[in-house]
Amino acid sequence: MAKLIVIKIGGNIIDDENRLAGFLQSFAAVEGHKVLVHGGGKLATKLAATLGVEQQMVDGRRITDAETLKIVTMVYAGYINKNIVAQLQLAGCNAIGLSGADGNAILAHKRTGQQVDYGFVGDVDSVNTTLFSNLLSQNITIVAAPITHNGQGQLLNTNADTIAQEIARALSNAYEVTLVYSFEKPGVLLDAEDDTTVIKTINPAEYERLKAEKLIFAGMIPKLDNAFSALRSGVRKVIIGKAEQLPQLISGETGTTIQEE
Repeated sequence: MAKLIVIKIGGNIIDDENRLAGFLQSFAAVEGHKVLVHGGGKLATKLAATLGVEQQMVDGRRITDAETLKIVTMVYAGYINKNIVAQLQLAGCNAIGLSGADGNAILAHKRTGQQVDYGFVGDVDSVNTTLFSNLLSQNITIVAAPITHNGQGQLLNTNADTIAQEIARALSNAYEVTLVYSFEKPGVLLDAEDDTTVIKTINPAEYERLKAEKLIFAGMIPKLDNAFSALRSGVRKVIIGKAEQLPQLISGETGTTIQEE
């Protein structure tokens, strides 16, 4: 079975031109089939302020009203996505940028049944594995923006961590998939303020203990939930760690490896 690596790059790296450029050089050098999923960073918030569109956040999540949806689509599926693709072309990596609507890549539905109405926020229903496999078979790297659609003409803002997990899960039937969450921290930390406290490996029992004892920073829990969900769905390995250490992350030398046993 061919190997595939799905890498999600965090927003704080996207916000820093130099760090992003360094990461994309490392990403371009990764051999074999690969998919890059990117978040949005702070650019959408800055553009919204410039345009006078008030932004509402609940527990760190953006409320996506109709005007905000226009902004995040312009920023995520437009500037950020195409800037990444252009830099990968410069690095000799032939890439194509996709939103969920392109080629019917990722179908989603508007989130309902929550205490908070997050607006035009989507939860993923399906990934077009035929489209992804066809592009990968031509040695084209896919750069996925966190914008999906519902098949009824409606675009939806969707969490990039979740998109990475859903792509990894969907393609695990056809590939041996490794999922990497890369961001500004060196891994999952016992002390969020101390980068030397990386937890090398976490299995389900250890995860439950760490949560029960409140030893994991709350912001990391959704990422870890996604990681374990991916493993249960056929993804071979999930790694969380520092974007600037991508080669070492992939080889398992650094970061936190999430495992079932």
